[in-house]
Amino acid sequence: MSDATTILTPSLLSIWLMGISVGVTSCAATCLPFLGTWTFGRGRGGVSALGDTALFLTGKILAYSALGAAAGLLGDWISGGLSGRAGHLAIGGSSIVAGLWLMVRKERSRCCGPSKSRDALPPFLLGFSMSLVPCAPLASLLALCALGGNGALGAGYGALFGLGTALTPLLMIMPLVGIMSHTMTLERPWLGQWLRMGAGVTLCLLGVRRLMLGV
Repeated sequence: MSDATTILTPSLLSIWLMGISVGVTSCAATCLPFLGTWTFGRGRGGVSALGDTALFLTGKILAYSALGAAAGLLGDWISGGLSGRAGHLAIGGSSIVAGLWLMVRKERSRCCGPSKSRDALPPFLLGFSMSLVPCAPLASLLALCALGGNGALGAGYGALFGLGTALTPLLMIMPLVGIMSHTMTLERPWLGQWLRMGAGVTLCLLGVRRLMLGV
């Protein structure tokens, strides 16, 4: 165990850099349609959009930490058990939840009052689920965690990888999307409901497509 730890410790920077390489390329492109649609439908401005992006990235970091811990405890089994099918099903379900959330949010706010904690759940779930689709960097990460043979060490590696993916262009793009949609609703108040409904339907359709990929 000590020999493995000694070998793996110099790789901490590599794990972080590997996360960054994913966050600025394929991960950002894959996540943009889901988070962008949610942010556009909300139409609450740049600060709110940045907050939603932070929740989304928090979900990703926690997912990678959980996967790393599982790999550290269960070894190579978790690498083989993580399938694209399960990831697509998780993303599809989360996207449909987010879409329905947008479409019914107005009714909820009328009867129960606004709830920031409730609105935090969809972007968090989207971020968590988007991390469950296997890719080459994630497979390498899990193999490294499995080699370490320690759940806490694996969780640390996963968190470090997740922090790398959090350095993403989404942090700049999403506030711009939020500002744009908020400006549109300020100039045309009636447009807000249509944007919410359209974004909700789009997220549901994206979710259904993902579910079909997972079946």
